[in-house]
Amino acid sequence: MNQINQNNYPNKKIPRRNITGILVCDKPTEWTSHDVVAKIRGNFRLNKLGHAGTLDPIATGVLVLLSGKATKISNQLIADDKEYRFDILFGTTTDSQDITGKVIEKDENPPARSAEEIEEVLQQFRGEISQLPPMFSAVKINGKRLYKLGREGKTIERDPRKITIKKLVLENVAWPRATLHAVCSKGTYIRTLCNDIGEKLSNTGGCMETLVRLRSGNYSIDQSHKIEEIVSWSPEEFEKNLLPMP
Repeated sequence: MNQINQNNYPNKKIPRRNITGILVCDKPTEWTSHDVVAKIRGNFRLNKLGHAGTLDPIATGVLVLLSGKATKISNQLIADDKEYRFDILFGTTTDSQDITGKVIEKDENPPARSAEEIEEVLQQFRGEISQLPPMFSAVKINGKRLYKLGREGKTIERDPRKITIKKLVLENVAWPRATLHAVCSKGTYIRTLCNDIGEKLSNTGGCMETLVRLRSGNYSIDQSHKIEEIVSWSPEEFEKNLLPMP
């Protein structure tokens, strides 16, 4: 985790506080969602702080933070649609389905595909589709998180899940990369979407290179605050910047 204003923690003798509201954070890359929650909860001595939908460390963008009584509506907000912009790197397949994973197969010069060819493949991924949860995910099978098994190098049988891709737009192609914009339902793994598009498009597959969450339900990147900004606030400023519960 990046070290940001580590000396900004208030005196630990200050009592912990109960403050209710919602804060939209622009999660920095390399931070886990838990890192963000722990930093802000400690910085402002909050009794309760959670989030409404995990982002992978590689991802940036909207992380909806829930303080106090707002933590009770976490499941409600997690169920909302999400909006993303992401880059696929074609020709590279990894065990985690993103650029941070162990490379399984790599083609330095994958056969070039035109925007028209990519668009033809994307048509297969719009609407309701089946998606197999990746091994590096928080899905539980027989009481154990898949990512724990994935880290052990294990692969187990998983059942496909129905998801809905409500919007999937090709924004740019600079081969072997392509930038896409998507709106999708709860439970969608963009990493898996990138992997599956790569499998359909080229013999050597593809993986997710970047990911930005632009929106989670009614909360957008335009409402978000960088973590550097958040930890610079006084306790009064923090409370003032909280959004009310819906």
